Amino acid sequence: MAAQKVALITAGSAGLGAQIARTFAPDFRLVINYANNASRADALLQDLHNIPLSTSIAAAHAQTPRFHAIQADAGDKAAVHNLIAETIQVMGRLDVVVSNVGWTRVTNIFNFDEGVVDEDWDRCYTYNVKTHMWLAYAAKKHLEETEGAFVSTASIAGVKPSGSSLPYAVTKAAQIHLAKALAVICAPKITFNSVSPGLLMTEWGAKFPPEKIERSINNTKLKRLATVEDVAAQVRLLATTRSMTGQNIVVDSGFSV
Repeated sequence: MAAQKVALITAGSAGLGAQIARTFAPDFRLVINYANNASRADALLQDLHNIPLSTSIAAAHAQTPRFHAIQADAGDKAAVHNLIAETIQVMGRLDVVVSNVGWTRVTNIFNFDEGVVDEDWDRCYTYNVKTHMWLAYAAKKHLEETEGAFVSTASIAGVKPSGSSLPYAVTKAAQIHLAKALAVICAPKITFNSVSPGLLMTEWGAKFPPEKIERSINNTKLKRLATVEDVAAQVRLLATTRSMTGQNIVVDSGFSV
């Protein structure tokens, strides 16, 4: 039986990242990256151990460790390279990278004065673009060996001007284009795709004012927000298909139509 595949999920201890981990857990060994909340990462690992292995993986062939957590600031280039190195050291291989890190500061996107703060642009560019590039570069040779997949989580703000801030929207557009560029550069061994959710009711999304959430729902064609389960299912699809690369999958209940 072939060795169990390994997936690394950055920003994987809560919200969308945690749901992606739950979706992958039956079939993949997982490395969960987190920024600073070790107790939350440990709690997720305990939850993941309660998810049974897929019936396609005989218990006798399951490898250990099944799950592993690594603290790393994805906004630090050296830390990103060390994250990949530790993943290989502990797990022995790497088949999928889910690059789930992002950053924004909530402002009024229609207020140009609020959209010209240099610190916001610099931090958004680091966490919404450069970290995905660093991670892809550090993982490249390992993903080539397994003919693996790289999936980044972008945002509908990168497709349709919207979202929490001008720098966020523009850098999310850059993130989507980065995935397309890397799909060309790293072909044919590695697939690169992105997924762009609309507003998600994660811990972060719930911080928006109720009127903004209601407005977001009303602006969708399906009159409901996409869920983390919806988005995680698409991430898993992109991580396992061998026939899609350079694509951005929009999961927004029709907001951008």
